[in-house]
Amino acid sequence: MPLFGAIGTAGTGVTVYRKWLDAISDNIANINTVRPTSGPAFQERFVIAQSVTSPDGTGGVQVGGIALGNAAGRMVYDPQHPMADAGGYVRMPDIDLGSQMTQMIMAQRGYEANLAVVDRAKDAYQAAIQLGRN
Repeated sequence: MPLFGAIGTAGTGVTVYRKWLDAISDNIANINTVRPTSGPAFQERFVIAQSVTSPDGTGGVQVGGIALGNAAGRMVYDPQHPMADAGGYVRMPDIDLGSQMTQMIMAQRGYEANLAVVDRAKDAYQAAIQLGRN
């Protein structure tokens, strides 16, 4: 394992959790996006994480892709809305705010945990350098 393997591995986690937080914020921002019934609803974003092993033997994680939720969304009766169809319906995304908030907390804590690993590894490397100087 290279000297700075812990920082590199935790750095990959930071990147994945940041992408997850980006997807969650996108979902929350579009939770009330209204579309006509003739088109698809805003599709919820899901980050797909996958493990990786580099040639030097270090591990980590990366974003393997983004999966999209149901394009059908949910039909809401709102005859006053300008995008309502003849029956008075509009299409809204099928996103649960409670679930998104829970995922945001998990992603934030994972992000912070990986940053703490980077910080502790940095401290350990600095302590090792100080031992070498004395």
